[in-house]
Amino acid sequence: MGYKEFVRTVAERAVLSREEAADVTRATLEKLGERLSQGEAHHLAAQLPDSLRESVRIEGRGEQFGLHDLVMGVSRRTGLTEQEATNGVRAVLTTLRETLTDEVFDHVMSQLPGEFQEMATSPT
Repeated sequence: MGYKEFVRTVAERAVLSREEAADVTRATLEKLGERLSQGEAHHLAAQLPDSLRESVRIEGRGEQFGLHDLVMGVSRRTGLTEQEATNGVRAVLTTLRETLTDEVFDHVMSQLPGEFQEMATSPT
C-alpha cells in the first residue's frame, strides 16, 4: 500500500480530512517508534511507504506507556479532540494490520499492551 492509499484509508476509517489523517498517521507512528525496541521499530519502518518511514523513531527507547497516553500524545500533537485522536489511532493501527506482513505486525503487537491489539482488531 502506498502513502496516498494509506492516508486515504485512515481518513475514511476515522472520518477525518486527508490532512488530519496524514497528521494522525505520522504522530501515531512517531509514538509507536518511541514505544518499540530499536529492532521492531526498524522492521515496522521497513514495511511502510517511503513517505512514512521517517515518522518512526528508531531510537530503541522502548518507553513504557499505554494506549491512553498514545492517544493523548497524538491529540496534543495534531490538535484533534481525544475522540478524533482515538478514531485516528484505531484507523492507523487497523491499516497497519492490513499493510504489514503478519510476522512483523505480530512482533510489533507483542511489544505493546493488549489494549493496542484490541484496538487494531476492533471495527472502525
